[in-house]
Amino acid sequence: MQWIISLDKGLAKISYLCGWIASAAFVLMLFNVFFDVVSRYVFNEVSIGMQEMEWHLYAAVFLLGIPFALRTDGHVRVDVLYDRWSDHFKAWVDLVGAVIFVIPFAMLIGYYGYDYALESYNLGEGSGDPGGLPYRWIIKSLIVFSAVFTATSGLGMVTRSLRVIKLGEKYTSNTGKGGLA
Repeated sequence: MQWIISLDKGLAKISYLCGWIASAAFVLMLFNVFFDVVSRYVFNEVSIGMQEMEWHLYAAVFLLGIPFALRTDGHVRVDVLYDRWSDHFKAWVDLVGAVIFVIPFAMLIGYYGYDYALESYNLGEGSGDPGGLPYRWIIKSLIVFSAVFTATSGLGMVTRSLRVIKLGEKYTSNTGKGGLA
């Protein structure tokens, strides 16, 4: 059963990398918005490209934040019942939820997102606005990458649940349900 722990730790590293990239994109977005506001209200200059970069960075924050949130249990959950359950039952709920909902949903998004990004690439899609950003396929392909990383985090939910079910590990209370003792 050592392979479960090794696999779980490897999957966690991937999810934490997504969280790091999302954090970096958030900081870049912060500077982008600051620059855009100063340009607009101090210098009376507007850059369509910088405005579009705001939503591109926001998309990166959101899409890469999902796998990290799944790994760390930072997502929205109805804890009224969940907090009262035993660790063993929580692990079964997480296991079934990952297998039935998270992984298939991520695969569905990846499947349709691939065609969406490929079509954008083949069309050479760019901004429709003058001065906008070219290569819109880059941000659209992030949908596919996010789906892959979300499925990876779903697999991480499975391995983490198996650690609780098979190895008797416990969830820690100070790091949320995602942390193991």
